[in-house]
Amino acid sequence: MITNNDMAAKTAEFLLTVKAVKLNNEHPFTWASGRKSPIYCDNRVTLSYPEIRTFIRQRFTEIVRDSWGDVDVIAGVATGGIAQGALVAQELGKPFVYVRSEQKSHGLTNQIEGEIHEGQSVVVIEDLVSTGKSSLIAVKALREKGCVVKGMAAIFTYGLQVAADNFAEQNVDLITLTDYDTLISVAQDRDYVRPEDLESLAKWRVNPERWSDERMNG
Repeated sequence: MITNNDMAAKTAEFLLTVKAVKLNNEHPFTWASGRKSPIYCDNRVTLSYPEIRTFIRQRFTEIVRDSWGDVDVIAGVATGGIAQGALVAQELGKPFVYVRSEQKSHGLTNQIEGEIHEGQSVVVIEDLVSTGKSSLIAVKALREKGCVVKGMAAIFTYGLQVAADNFAEQNVDLITLTDYDTLISVAQDRDYVRPEDLESLAKWRVNPERWSDERMNG
């Protein structure tokens, strides 16, 4: 069976190879928040590559079985976790639902799409964790339905302290296939980043807001 370290390194390599994760310290990306960042992640790209899609599905399935045992429902976080969650649910033979960031303003005004019932156990599938805010909105919606959220599995986390604090505060177990530190290590080994950029990349993870402010005001 693949080890956790091997899984993290292999996932990071896949993400870098297909440019699901892009690193550019010299010309940083602008996030939706307006902040500048040396990293941009869009894990939906992995769905276009059958080998990578299969690898991710299999690793998620192993994590669910090994960490949380039998569950009643798999839930995906809209939008990035929908396809990944559906693949995991299919592999496990479990029902699938997905959770919006908020209730619809029309129709049945659902926030959770699909059939789910009070008392059911759920594992949530996410593609990316930054601050954890949107991921935990999904957890809150499921708990308000009376569900027991056993945990969350995600492809990648930036490893920000604010996310760790948010998940701890909400008592949610988070397991990711790979993380920022592993990704930077693999990127260095594969020459995706220059040695002189490593210090800046490390500073970003410690304090993204300060890093952004320095770039925007510099």
